[in-house]
Amino acid sequence: MVQERPPRIERRLSAILAADVAGYSRLMHHDEEATHAKLRALLMEAVYPAIAEHGGRIVKNTGDGFLAEFASAVEAVRAVMQFQTRTHELTIDEAEDNRIAFRVGINIGDVIVEPHDIFGDGVNIAARLEGIAEPGGICISSSAYDHVRGKAGIEFADLGEQNLKNITLPVRTYALVRDGPSSATEVECARQGPLSPPRLSIVVLPFANLSGDPKQDYFVDGVTESLTTDLSRIGGTFVIARNTAFSYKGRSVDVRQVGRELNIRYVLEGSVQRSGNRLDARPHVYDPPHAAAKRPSNLPSWRQTYSGCYVHGRRAGRVMSLRGHKRRWRRAWTGFRFASTSRQDNRLSAVLLGGQKRLSPT
Repeated sequence: MVQERPPRIERRLSAILAADVAGYSRLMHHDEEATHAKLRALLMEAVYPAIAEHGGRIVKNTGDGFLAEFASAVEAVRAVMQFQTRTHELTIDEAEDNRIAFRVGINIGDVIVEPHDIFGDGVNIAARLEGIAEPGGICISSSAYDHVRGKAGIEFADLGEQNLKNITLPVRTYALVRDGPSSATEVECARQGPLSPPRLSIVVLPFANLSGDPKQDYFVDGVTESLTTDLSRIGGTFVIARNTAFSYKGRSVDVRQVGRELNIRYVLEGSVQRSGNRLDARPHVYDPPHAAAKRPSNLPSWRQTYSGCYVHGRRAGRVMSLRGHKRRWRRAWTGFRFASTSRQDNRLSAVLLGGQKRLSPT
């Protein structure tokens, strides 16, 4: 009796594109129906036409994102640039807190092909790269960069080797450098290599929930995610993606180690305590590369307490709403980023909200 051969597994080399919506959980929590409708409209008007025009195919939708496949890495990048630009045009009139922005990861890999899905490490790497991309941005692997370099008409910054979740070996990663006055600075930071973190790079670690109620974890995580999104919208600032930052949740970390692992200059962490509509928030900013020389690593270069903040801002005459505090955070970081390196701590102290506490080295 002749033994039947197992069915042949189809494989091919592909450019894999993984994308999702930055801050999707927060947007859905705010307004499920409106967020779902806006996402569907952007997919139909911006994403799907761009992918089809550049020879790609949608493999599957993933709730808040999608997986696509291309025969060419160059065409994959061109498709992303096209739909990111169109998405920005379609959402420019919306409030920033309600705006949908895609994060995209691109990798080249040998994948297992099925009629309605693709599998393999190449797909997993693309998904992890999407997780570290900034809203409206693109991260690509070195394998994709080798094909794209000098051909797509855009600049990428070298982020060095990144340790991606559930990926055994580090992946050298490149991020899109946006057009604008900060481009030259970002490219120069890239050329310095991974040992020289960009001057305006920051990670927002998950804030601690001091409410004593595990049900408030969702709200506290939303504060962390919202700060991450707000800071990432400031030109010239490189902000570590939420998924990467949340890998530190529940862990006791040394900020210097975090700075080395993520190749960033600043670490923002803190705590939130909520009781009814009242909110107390205590953010701390650390400067890991200079912690050892200037101060103990567990002592922040800046800290602030916001007490009596009402989540819905009902007492606007006396206390600011949470949204108002976030706007002031963004203005503070915008002013801080123009300071010279040697005076950054003092500039941060000068421009952050009233009543801030400047800590002296001890």
